[in-house]
Amino acid sequence: MQVLINNLNNVLNITRSVGIADIIDILIVTFIIYKAIGIVVKTNSVRLAKGILLVIIALWLSGVLKLYVINSLLRTAMEIGLLALVILFQPELRRILERVGHSNLSGLFGREISSLKIESAITQTVLACREMSRTHTGALIVFERSTTLDDQMNTGTIIGADVTAELLKNIFYDKAPLHDGAVIIRDGRIAAAGCMLPLSGNANLSRDLGMRHRAGIGMSEYSDAVIAVVSEESGAISVAVDGMLKRHLSSETFEKILRNELIPDDSNDKKRSITNFFKVKKNEEKEHNR
Repeated sequence: MQVLINNLNNVLNITRSVGIADIIDILIVTFIIYKAIGIVVKTNSVRLAKGILLVIIALWLSGVLKLYVINSLLRTAMEIGLLALVILFQPELRRILERVGHSNLSGLFGREISSLKIESAITQTVLACREMSRTHTGALIVFERSTTLDDQMNTGTIIGADVTAELLKNIFYDKAPLHDGAVIIRDGRIAAAGCMLPLSGNANLSRDLGMRHRAGIGMSEYSDAVIAVVSEESGAISVAVDGMLKRHLSSETFEKILRNELIPDDSNDKKRSITNFFKVKKNEEKEHNR
């Protein structure tokens, strides 16, 4: 019992000694570990991570058991291994630094985007993609978030128009001059069309993915954008976020993903957006029946 009391006292003493700097330190380390785990998962390097963990455990055990030669060898291997990891994950580290460099800091100064404008853009995009899926019209639509995409916009044609289903279908019509590139939507408006996107360098991607899908994944690796892809071959709708591709989505699931990613978590906004969606859907069905 006395041992338990002593342990509780030690915990309380440690807790009292924790300051603001210590909390910040812990949060930063936690964030770095979280990002490192994300890189491991996205690059399918789980086996490599297990190997590194085993080396760390072996290094610790060799220190506890006083196996000095093995401990020295493992320490040297770890030092060389850190340099090897930097070289191995150089593309991922570069993308992370590019994201930081291209991040839009204006949001820190109170910049707000109208939820209604974004809701309208999502609704019109869903309607357009549903129709393009039916007609097997290829499409690549990028929703910009905090990472600015000025470099990609400069490769295309500046539009500056409201998002409408008809305009999107006209842009991606197979005989239109801008149909091969991507549409970039900024602040709920079509900012540019015919834009070139960076292709993914992930060697583990499925071979049946075409250039649109690889460009969509590459853009999601390079930035925090949300990318919608309509396959020209199968008509399937996909969404790429943070290097991950969700394929063969129904229009309902597609809309739900866009709303979850692009609209702030506000119950009133969600209710209003769902109501607007069903209104548009009913009107569309009435027009179809006519």
